[in-house]
This record gives sequence, structure tokens and C-alpha cells, in this order.
Amino acid sequence: MITTVGLDADDTLWHNETLFRLTQQRFFDLLADVAEPETLAQRLAEVEKRNLRLYGYGVKGFTLSMIETAMELTGGEAPPRVVREILASGREMLTEPVEPLPGVDQALARLSERYRLVLITKGDLLHQEQKLAASGLGDLFAAVEIVSEKDASTYARVFARHGTGPAEAVMCGNSVRSDVLPALEAGAWAAYVPYPLVWTHEQADVPEGHLRFAQLASLSELPAWLDEVG
Repeated sequence: MITTVGLDADDTLWHNETLFRLTQQRFFDLLADVAEPETLAQRLAEVEKRNLRLYGYGVKGFTLSMIETAMELTGGEAPPRVVREILASGREMLTEPVEPLPGVDQALARLSERYRLVLITKGDLLHQEQKLAASGLGDLFAAVEIVSEKDASTYARVFARHGTGPAEAVMCGNSVRSDVLPALEAGAWAAYVPYPLVWTHEQADVPEGHLRFAQLASLSELPAWLDEVG
């Protein structure tokens, strides 16, 4: 019997990667006279991956990685104008309005009537708390966990703390790597709701045929699927 539903935040409840892609394109435009977009994208991805253990996930780490990439590609001589523009882009991302994806508020309202809802997300603590407050969805959650990494031990701990253990919990999100595979490894159920854009560090193969896994077209399908699994 499912008692607890864990839900990812970014690109599951509201748009996020779209904003990162727009800011990344702005970064490419700023450095158009330094390198081609493909080179910039590759170098930025490398710097982000290298910095994850230091900065974690979120806008602030992304902003610092853009500055570092610009410095590396200009031999430490990035124009002050470029640095100012990157910082301005980061500030704009942090103040961007938050609007739930279509059908999310209705789906969460239905789910909250039957299950304990737990928001489980990576990212900057302050920014994620701000986005949840701005979304108007906060009151539907029994608990919020903003974690540095999503792995099997994280899900086992969170579902034991806020529910009846992973065996009676489901995790729903848009990332196979973070929301699906480690939740299944922990013994939970997992529902994958794809988002059109996927950050390169979150890409992974779907676990086809797993008995505790389902791929849904939208979060609106989650209540019906949970009715099926019991």
C-alpha cells in the first residue's frame, strides 16, 4: 500500500531547465567572439561537472561556473562587461516568477487527500524555498527535503523519516538519473514524467520492464496510476 508520495520540484512542478537554456544562450552570445557555441557548451558542461561537489546544484553554482568558463577561455582576461552580464543573468534567474506546470495544482490537491506528500529536491536551499512559496503549492506538502544529492540512501532516509519506509512510497519526477533509478534501488516505486529539456548531467536510460516503474505523460496521470498499484 502506498502511503507517501515524493515529488521532485524543478521541471516536475514548474519550469526550470528552459530558464537555464535561455541564460546559457545569453552566455554564448556574450562570448561569441571568443569561441563557437559548441565549444562554449562543452567547456561549460565540464566546469559545471567539476564544480558540483563544491557548489552543488542550482543557479548560484551555474552562475559561478559561467564566470569560471569565461575566465578560462579568455586566459583570465574576461572583460568586466562580460562578468557583469553573467552576474545580472544569475540575479534574473533567482527572481524569475514561478508558475506551476499545467495540471500540477489539481493533481497535487487530489494526491494530498490520500497520501503524505513530500517535496524532495536538489538545489540551493534558499532559492528552492522561495520557489515553493511563490508557487502557491507549499501547503499541500507534509514535508520538504532539499538535499545535496539524490541517491538510494537519501530516499531510504527521507521515506523512513516522513512515511512508512520506501517500500510503501513512490517518487515522481522528470529525471531518470535522480528521481527514478535511486528510488527504485531504495525499494520504492518510481514514476517518470518527462520534461522536453534534460540537463546533460541528468540523462540516463529508462528502466524498461521494472515492475515498480511507470512512465507517465504528465503529473495528472499519477493519481490514476497509484490507484492501480494500490
